[in-house]
Amino acid sequence: MIAEQKNLYKPGLVLLLSLLLQACGSNFEQTADGMIVIPEQGPAKKVRLQIMSDKIIRVTAVPHDKLDTLPASLMVSTWPEAVKFSITERNGKALLQTEAVTAEVALDTGAVSFLDKNGAVLLAEHARSFDAVTADPAGADADSYAIRQQFNRGTDEGFYGLGQHQNGQFNYNGEDVELAQHNLVIAVPFLVSSRNYGLLWDNNSITRFGDAREYQPLNARLKLYDATGKEGGLTASYYSGDGQLKVSRVEADSNYQYLKDKENWPAEVKELVEDDPGLRVVFEGSVESSVEGRHKFRMYSSGYARLYIDNSLLHDRWRQNWNPWYQNFELDMKPGERKSIRVEWTPQDGYFRLLHLDPLPAEERHQLSLASETGKAIDYYFVSGGNIDEVISGYRRLTGKAVLLPRSAYGFWQSRQRYKTQDELLGVVQEYRKRKIPLDNIVLDWFYWKEDDWGSHEFDASRFPDPKAMVQAVHDQNAQIMISVWPKFYPTTANYKELDAKGYIYRRNIEQGAKDWVGPGYLSSFYDPYSEEARNIYWRQINERLNVLGFDAWWLDSSEPDIHSNLDIAERKLRMGPTALGTGTEFFNAYALPHAEGVYRNDRAAEPGKRVAILTRSGWGGLQRTASAIWSGDVPARWEALKEQIYAGVNVGLSGLPNWTFDIGGFAVEKRYEKEDPAYLDEWRELNLRWFQFGTFLPLFRSHGEYPYREIYNLAPEGSDIYKSLVWFDKLRYRLMPYIYSQAGDMYHKDGTLMRAMIMDFPQDPAVRNIGDQYMFGPAFLVAPVYEYKMPLRDLYLPAGTRWYDFYTGQAYEGGRKITAGISIDRMPLFVRAGSIVPTGPDIQYTGQIQNAPLILFVYTGADGAFELYEDDGRSYGYETGAWSRIPMRYSDSERTLTIGRRMGEFPGMEKKRTIHIRWISGETPDAADFEAAPAQTVEYIGDYPLVVKQP
Repeated sequence: MIAEQKNLYKPGLVLLLSLLLQACGSNFEQTADGMIVIPEQGPAKKVRLQIMSDKIIRVTAVPHDKLDTLPASLMVSTWPEAVKFSITERNGKALLQTEAVTAEVALDTGAVSFLDKNGAVLLAEHARSFDAVTADPAGADADSYAIRQQFNRGTDEGFYGLGQHQNGQFNYNGEDVELAQHNLVIAVPFLVSSRNYGLLWDNNSITRFGDAREYQPLNARLKLYDATGKEGGLTASYYSGDGQLKVSRVEADSNYQYLKDKENWPAEVKELVEDDPGLRVVFEGSVESSVEGRHKFRMYSSGYARLYIDNSLLHDRWRQNWNPWYQNFELDMKPGERKSIRVEWTPQDGYFRLLHLDPLPAEERHQLSLASETGKAIDYYFVSGGNIDEVISGYRRLTGKAVLLPRSAYGFWQSRQRYKTQDELLGVVQEYRKRKIPLDNIVLDWFYWKEDDWGSHEFDASRFPDPKAMVQAVHDQNAQIMISVWPKFYPTTANYKELDAKGYIYRRNIEQGAKDWVGPGYLSSFYDPYSEEARNIYWRQINERLNVLGFDAWWLDSSEPDIHSNLDIAERKLRMGPTALGTGTEFFNAYALPHAEGVYRNDRAAEPGKRVAILTRSGWGGLQRTASAIWSGDVPARWEALKEQIYAGVNVGLSGLPNWTFDIGGFAVEKRYEKEDPAYLDEWRELNLRWFQFGTFLPLFRSHGEYPYREIYNLAPEGSDIYKSLVWFDKLRYRLMPYIYSQAGDMYHKDGTLMRAMIMDFPQDPAVRNIGDQYMFGPAFLVAPVYEYKMPLRDLYLPAGTRWYDFYTGQAYEGGRKITAGISIDRMPLFVRAGSIVPTGPDIQYTGQIQNAPLILFVYTGADGAFELYEDDGRSYGYETGAWSRIPMRYSDSERTLTIGRRMGEFPGMEKKRTIHIRWISGETPDAADFEAAPAQTVEYIGDYPLVVKQP
């Protein structure tokens, strides 16, 4: 039997067909926007498919018969479109088809599959489960379940996205990723596949991609042997800083993972943990498994930790004591075979644990699997596209457009932890202007208030006597100023009391007597942004105290929220709720979204003619609609951490969030750098230089960190090679501003992504599928950051199908091969794709210095190419209503001509006449990166008709 109905937004026809299908005994019914299937067997009692657009379908499965009680989504902000579709039944499946997507639902099990236009399966459900939530004291309602959905068992496709993670992971196929917000981690439950589809998992609780099992202590599944070979545990030896062995014992689980585990320290060294920075612990012995295969391990640590397996060094890490994180490693093990293990740990009052998981069968390891701790339903959105850019566009169709930041946000940001006085901050801006080093933004970090007044939003008058005059002084020097505002309050403040009186303060942190790290320590807690009234109160408080002073941007720090660092997960859940919408378990990951949204909407309403700009340490699906950029948290100033930011950043772009940055130089600093020890000063300077060069090619270009100070002139002496290189790359950023701001405009108008994984632009080249340590910056630049000290050479891959030019020399290379690039102190590998048209501007000190300036177009020959120069006023929301312009440009390699097309659109203040200089790069060119070199041609452009320029 085949039944079919098209254009199901006609209620009468929907009802008629539903009655016909029921009369025929079919176990599915049609709805105005899709269908509902009632499976004959399996855990789901109802499976609903809703058409959001012709390329997006929502799937909801519940273990009962109620679909009308599900909570509203925080991430998804749009409604279904009215599109034509058809429903048929064939071979035991109900088929839903739009012009772009076919979805099949097995009528016996309710399993859903998605097919492309040729009938090939893109995504197929394998198994789903619903388990009652009973064990979590901060858990959920009686109708909540621990849920899991598995797809594409045994697949070889690539999976990307999922936010920002710090384990050097790029392609997640075969990997495990825990989506749980943390200082260093930004979870976004959206992934894209190399098959050109995406999946948005609509669940706010902790979610595991890959293996659904929680990692276990070593002794849960492994046999442990001490240093003498005796079974029972690893030998743990504790040494004081002067080298004395204080105690040695065998430990089955050396557990110092969380704050509550501090009590596990041996009595003999407890007094040394905080007071002896040289305290050292050595864990040694061996591990054995009865299960053959590839075992997964994690080392969780802060302080210094070196891990050796079979006498080979696998990890050598340092993290600030209060900010530990995981390092993954894998071991092939056979039954009865022992692997020796040795860990040398200098805690510095930090944290540590080793964790493990047994192997999975290959087909189960290589699948798309998502498991959430609690939820009312399995609820996800399938997003199809012709390429990854189209898939990301679909994600933004669901969760909101990426609001365009002010043009100044794409200039250089100078920050420090922290400017302690008004004069100190103003002195930095003055010094940049004096030295003629480009700068657009200065940042006032935390603690501008009196010590015991966090959350008052009041300045300490002894250090900031006139904050309004400070802001004005910044503006008078043509710079912008951002201020840090936390969601944290001391109970002595009037703002806390107002929020608490309404029930909008999380109380458990206060009740537990937890004190923070300031001075003697103070009680504090965070507000609840899940209430609209609470968001409005929060905004009014910062508006009345801070916004009235003229600040330009908001730094919404600690938005995970990190209420009290190093609590175990169960306690974090308790202290993050109850929220206005549910428990801390149910809403573990989502805090940053309503928090930023409240500030964005209220600020925009208060000043409708001025673009909002937000920097927030955490994120969630949909954050791009709140004018928010994210950054990678308090990462350590280490070379390995620098490298990990490449992988983190490209996956953020693949997660649909286009504005990302990091602390150039790394936030947390080892004592060897902090003391400015001459033995390490050269390394410190080069580390900052390499991070700065990398940061030049990020969506946001921002320097920040703990002492030593991060201003360019404090990093290296004027005239040194390091100083000159820092200034050169800062100036390069501003030269490229026409190119960069055009890409920023595309973030809104075309759902574009600026920091681009190689797979986005070269999907047909299989070699790029697992390359995560280089990326494209817009359509033209291939960026390969330097991530080792005194790295003489850098291996990189030039994708196939095009020619590539060395940016500095113009030397040409054919793609489809690896090359080894030479490195100098003042250069990092940077290549430009043939066919690129790169618009550049003059040498300026801030982004708004010269409007409608002459342009220099760099045209890289060897392939056809196109570019659109986007411009608007850089400050207002006029771009949303058509106040913008585009100048289309096209290069024909066969005709050797550049066509500058008629201008599209206009905006107030636009100069119609432009001087455009043209330079051609076709091979080795001594002045390829010299912006002052004489152009080959110059034209005057008025935009009313195309100009055609022939290459000499």
